[in-house]
Amino acid sequence: MAKKQSSHQQRIIRDYYKNREAISLQKLSELVTELYLAEGKKRAAVWERIVPALKHLGLKDDRIEHLRQQDDAAVMAKVVEEFMAKE
Repeated sequence: MAKKQSSHQQRIIRDYYKNREAISLQKLSELVTELYLAEGKKRAAVWERIVPALKHLGLKDDRIEHLRQQDDAAVMAKVVEEFMAKE
């Protein structure tokens, strides 16, 4: 049987969902920083985490694939700036 959440827990959950896009954007920004520093297999692993973040923010698959083919951290930084300008 599921427990009822306290009002404090409900507030935390509500605030999380209210700020989910900002949280996702912050995570993407951190991943782009990792992309600047990564090489080889590590870089491929960072891209594996960037793709779902981009999808979560609503970027279309064809644009995501184009960005991945470019494999340019500076271009990704501009994408992050685009999302920040929307907020």
